Amino acid sequence: MSYELHPLCTLFPRVDGAEFDALVADVKANGLRQPIVLHDGMILDGGNRYRACVEAGVKPSFVKFDGDNLVSFVLSANLHRRHLSAGQQAAIVASAQDWAKAQTVGKPKSGNVAGLERVQDRAAQSGASERTQRMADKVAKADPVLAKKVGLGEVSLPKAVATVEGKPSKPGKPLPEDDAYAGPTEAEIQFHAEQEAADQKAIALILDSNEPLAALKAEYERQSLELATVKASRDGFMNRCNELIRRVKTLRAKLDKMEREHGKSV
Repeated sequence: MSYELHPLCTLFPRVDGAEFDALVADVKANGLRQPIVLHDGMILDGGNRYRACVEAGVKPSFVKFDGDNLVSFVLSANLHRRHLSAGQQAAIVASAQDWAKAQTVGKPKSGNVAGLERVQDRAAQSGASERTQRMADKVAKADPVLAKKVGLGEVSLPKAVATVEGKPSKPGKPLPEDDAYAGPTEAEIQFHAEQEAADQKAIALILDSNEPLAALKAEYERQSLELATVKASRDGFMNRCNELIRRVKTLRAKLDKMEREHGKSV
């Protein structure tokens, strides 16, 4: 049986690429660590875990949502454990609030926007500045589909605001300086991934013909894969993840030193 995503679940970007591969590998090795949450027969939380189970051939486990505030649950479960910009987070909160308001039309008890009525509340939830939250609120009110694209990282918030205002957007225009940093953007993640690949290719030219260094390279690759798997795990693994980051950095420093020492002789 296949399951559709709940509308609130679709507000968040899907995990893909190396991060999704690491999640699939973790599910294959350890099974599903956290059950998938269902509401009205749809996946409320755990869409990526569900996809990973299907890919890994592992039978997923499910639990039914038993709370009284869908929006609060989804935002708290997903908003700050993803690599999202402040603009994305503000747009997701604005879209979630609009969805909840829509559910109250003719059905007063079916929606719940408690804690999100004021812009200050929404900004506190998203972690963005009030100025950025107002920008996101404006887009969500004028064009809900465009606001969802901002949340998914397909359109920048300044460009979306310019669109709904009917003004030409300025290429590369940054978000206001008072935004709180909410983690690396997709472009930054891609840049570091490409830089990592280039570094590994350069190091390989030196390591492949040297047995001690080759062993060190293999250990580096093993720990790098382990780190990727830990990054795909949930909140309980964050301390372990930070330790692995320190170990990988130390190992890279050793590799750089050995590259300088052995570069001419290899």
